[in-house]
Amino acid sequence: MKNWKLLTVLMAMMLLVLAACGSKDEAKKEEKDSSTDNKPAEEQKEEATAYPLTIPAIKNGENTFKEVTLDKVPENIVVFDYGFLDTLDALGVKVAGVPQKSVPKYLSKYTDSSYKNVGALKEPDFDVISNMNPDIIFISGRQASAYDELSKIAPTVFVGVDDKNFMESFKEKTELAGKIFGKEKEAADAFAAYETKVEEVKAKTASAKEKALIVLANEGSLSAYGPGSRFGVIHDVYGVKAADEKIKVDTHGDNVSFEYVRDTNPDVLFVVDRDAAVNPEGESGTKAAIENEIVGATNAAKNGKIVYLDPQVWYLSGGGLTSETQKVDDVLKVFK
Repeated sequence: MKNWKLLTVLMAMMLLVLAACGSKDEAKKEEKDSSTDNKPAEEQKEEATAYPLTIPAIKNGENTFKEVTLDKVPENIVVFDYGFLDTLDALGVKVAGVPQKSVPKYLSKYTDSSYKNVGALKEPDFDVISNMNPDIIFISGRQASAYDELSKIAPTVFVGVDDKNFMESFKEKTELAGKIFGKEKEAADAFAAYETKVEEVKAKTASAKEKALIVLANEGSLSAYGPGSRFGVIHDVYGVKAADEKIKVDTHGDNVSFEYVRDTNPDVLFVVDRDAAVNPEGESGTKAAIENEIVGATNAAKNGKIVYLDPQVWYLSGGGLTSETQKVDDVLKVFK
């Protein structure tokens, strides 16, 4: 009888202890939830991003860029691709170093001394970058030859856009920026706004009969670009009809003459002025070279539709949220 009473007392005491522990655990949980709610939204977003984060290997032309795994959100960031810099800027991500010599004017804040100059687009300054001890380096095709050396310094990620599969590729790179820096919603919203712009220009070009030719002007010589090329977004995405469907697809375009332009006879001639892109402070002779008697025989010249595209946006910083929106606006002006 005594043993039974003792056992009852012990069981009661254990129940009281368990109840007390449960109350403490619940209080700790509530305290943790409260502290999370009180954190700035920026911190909560970064914590929500899944880390470690693995970025798959990427094949681009003859180059293969290896898989990269990040353990945390990068803070000390070097960006060589101006399009990706554009996207990071639009998403409010801070960077530490860029190649400052050719920065497009709309990104001119990155020429300030508060940012490290990490060399030229095709000639990274490895010593400067190494001394920065960056958490990550973002590159594109212009830095492909330096990939192995840069990879020895920090995880190096290829963020160039695939011209032959532009929309999907651009979306992937935008989503990648959002995922790495905990800006998924901002990236998704920005890309959705861009898609709306694209639908707007497609609605205009769908009923347009004009056929267009795209040329890059470089020191008086011309290269033509068609569907599937670096400027082929005009045809492939915006729906502008091509004056020549058989232009050779090459990074540097298909070398052509002024006579070729005359014989192709585009209704719209889009011109990307490389001279003005790489030397914005100098004088470009492109307009004088293009608007000659030979090209003057085309429908484009006769109808006042020789269109000079923003050279820095089209030549230097394609693949950015701001630059790609600017591109749509450039073409919308033609197809009102």
